[in-house]
Amino acid sequence: MSETVPILVDTSVCVNEVNCALSDSSTEDIRLVPEVAFEPALDSPSINRESQPLLGGLDVSFNQFPDDPGFSDLVWQAEVAIDNAIFPERISQGSSGSYFVKNPSGKIIAVFKPKDEEPYGRLNPKWTKWMHKLCCPCCFGRSCLIPNQGYLSEAAASLVDTKLNLNIVPKTRVVKLVSDTFNYLRIDRQKARVKRAIMEQFFFQVVKLVSDTFNYLRIDRQKARVKRAIMEQFPNVGLRFNRIGLPPKCGSFQLFVDGYKDADYWLRRFEVEPLPTGMAKKFQLQFEKKFQLQFERLVVLDYIIRNTDRGNDNWLIKYDQPSIVTSNANGTAAAHVHVHETADTTDWNVVQLPEIKIAAIDNGLAFPYKHPDSWRAYPYHWAWLPQAKVPFSREIRELILPPLSDMNFVQDMCDDLHLLFKQDKGFDQRLFERQMSVMRGQILNLTQALKDGKSPVQLVQMPAVVVEKSHGQTTSRFFNFTQRFQDKSPFFSWC
Repeated sequence: MSETVPILVDTSVCVNEVNCALSDSSTEDIRLVPEVAFEPALDSPSINRESQPLLGGLDVSFNQFPDDPGFSDLVWQAEVAIDNAIFPERISQGSSGSYFVKNPSGKIIAVFKPKDEEPYGRLNPKWTKWMHKLCCPCCFGRSCLIPNQGYLSEAAASLVDTKLNLNIVPKTRVVKLVSDTFNYLRIDRQKARVKRAIMEQFFFQVVKLVSDTFNYLRIDRQKARVKRAIMEQFPNVGLRFNRIGLPPKCGSFQLFVDGYKDADYWLRRFEVEPLPTGMAKKFQLQFEKKFQLQFERLVVLDYIIRNTDRGNDNWLIKYDQPSIVTSNANGTAAAHVHVHETADTTDWNVVQLPEIKIAAIDNGLAFPYKHPDSWRAYPYHWAWLPQAKVPFSREIRELILPPLSDMNFVQDMCDDLHLLFKQDKGFDQRLFERQMSVMRGQILNLTQALKDGKSPVQLVQMPAVVVEKSHGQTTSRFFNFTQRFQDKSPFFSWC
């Protein structure tokens, strides 16, 4: 059974010159160059590579984000790097298959978490969760979460962060990538080898065919130009031999943040290495205020999405220690010295203010379809920090209360989440509505706590509530919301 494969060669200038040369030759010469319909280059954003089965069936249009060209460019850099054998590197930590994605220069630009390599995914390369699933089926997974939708939760947390202008979640979207370093079934790799062999053979046969044709015509100049055009065009396919045949993996693509460390690291440092005693009080207060504002943003995010996995090891802190500028004898600036390294006689007028920022990563275990009610409560570990005992600040109330008090805003956010979650093949409308009911209940509690001037600790102590949506009796354009409190509590409330 034969298969017709289109030849994509952008050589309009060269072939026109060849045709002109042939028309000037004797009438006895026979035109041996077939008419070829020329298409844009494979890397052109206007072409849909979905029709290229030898490239693994990867729909490149899936990775295009018209509303965010910068993000699209980063994903394209990751694809170019993979084409040039700069593969994503598997992260050793964690219980799932996640990867550091690099750009063509080898710099880490993102973290990719495939759907089928999640903790309980069928291709998870980490044996710990496989043993858990095999030996403890009764305790398999978290009963309040939809299995294998962590990649959607990662992207959804970024969506909520953007809608509320919290700016603590690194931008995250759902993309499709193919790499030889991902975990694939053996049969998929064998099929990929066969396809690569066929593609390589086809490539060399085309080059040989064109070369032999022009050798027969003895048009050296035009032959060189066409061969050069082909060699420039087909490497765009040849470079993709690293991806040919392998099925694309759908997962979350989260931008990598530089200069951040685990929150546990800095929280311990703050305890054992407090700011100098001679430091001006206003600098101490400014530092505490900045950290408190960032901390409250984390609280708002985690509470709305009901994150069941927020420990001190999966949120990051970037802390630029305050420093002063030392001067030489001639009065010129010499170097920056950290305040911790100076004496108490520091001139605080030349101190550069400390900078601190929080990044909320690992949001894959969020958006439950019910509140925990079985064994574990999955508490927020930040609730034990001293910052959690401070009432919410005026800044966070002014940022969060206006949008969350608007039911149209909340519904728009639910609609945006619906567009995101329905990308999954196993999307269940009923379970999604239950997820949104939990989120609406969290928003209801949060807005009330902000109005009452409560602290994060008091917020998490409020009764769990679910706000369910139902269509009105008169018209389907309006909804009724029913508030229901949870009457069942987990057996272990501290874990």
